[in-house]
Amino acid sequence: MKKILVVNMNWIGDVIFSSPIFPALQQAYPQAFIACMAVPRVQSVVESIPGVDEVIIFDEQGKHKGVMGKIKLVMELRSRHFDIAFLLHRSITRALLVFFAGIPQRVGYVTKNRAVLLTHIVKPQARTIHRSDEYLGVVESFGVPVVDRSTRLVVREETKRAVDVILEKEGIGGQEKITVVHVGANWELKRWPAENFTRLIKTLMEQGVNVVIPGTPEDIPLIQRVIATLNNKPVVLAGKINLKHLMALMQRAQFVVSSDSGPLHLAQAVGANVIGLYGPTRPETTGLRGWGQGMILHKEVGCNAQSCYYLQCPDNICMQAVSVPEVLDAVRQIQSA
Repeated sequence: MKKILVVNMNWIGDVIFSSPIFPALQQAYPQAFIACMAVPRVQSVVESIPGVDEVIIFDEQGKHKGVMGKIKLVMELRSRHFDIAFLLHRSITRALLVFFAGIPQRVGYVTKNRAVLLTHIVKPQARTIHRSDEYLGVVESFGVPVVDRSTRLVVREETKRAVDVILEKEGIGGQEKITVVHVGANWELKRWPAENFTRLIKTLMEQGVNVVIPGTPEDIPLIQRVIATLNNKPVVLAGKINLKHLMALMQRAQFVVSSDSGPLHLAQAVGANVIGLYGPTRPETTGLRGWGQGMILHKEVGCNAQSCYYLQCPDNICMQAVSVPEVLDAVRQIQSA
């Protein structure tokens, strides 16, 4: 039986973009055992990808920190006797890990002088291609066809029931529809203005919509700013649910509004209808790839012709260019579809 290791990325959105790889490998190698190596923050997502038989955690900030920690991981990988390693991550550290683990075939992009560590070099692709296609290109270069390029995650029934209970405690019954509004983003530049979210949520709730706001504990100050002036408060679950709960919450939603972020791509990967608010990032490179219905709102403002990482931007005009009426119009289109 062939044993395959996929060395994945560090962030939720990127891991979701990689998800079509695993069913493709399953199709190409029906009897294979397929493991995925990833950092702890994305473990719940990887566990929800069809085709992953095992998740191997690379805890680079914990037990695998330092030389001795990495030697421990190398010995663990060596004991598994993997036949092939597909490196989606471009770091030299990960290439060294699979090299010293003695994995005979090592497939990945050449970066940071790591050609000597690989047995199969993937030719660099244009940086303007979609991030998902960049990851899928690693296995495709090895002759593995990827027929279905849509991202998919599986939500377990017990998780769905747990989220139903959580919502019932917040006064939302099992048959009631919800709308999820995700106000955060992993960097400030990608955030829609807080006052826009306030107006959007106010309008939706005046229409009788049950609005639920998820997020991390770090999102709570921002969420408090968004809802401070609202007389009718939405349900806030920030800091109260885990990633698997979030998947079930997104799947239950009638639609999800979010900036370009991990939760947006997570939502569409579980089949939710989504409205993506894009500004500094480009739909061509990080656009929607899930199987739910999706709409992207993005305005060309002159300085965002390519993905922008100017984190000190004084006015964030690309996100301000997306108006509340445009988002509400997108909501109406999804509701009537």
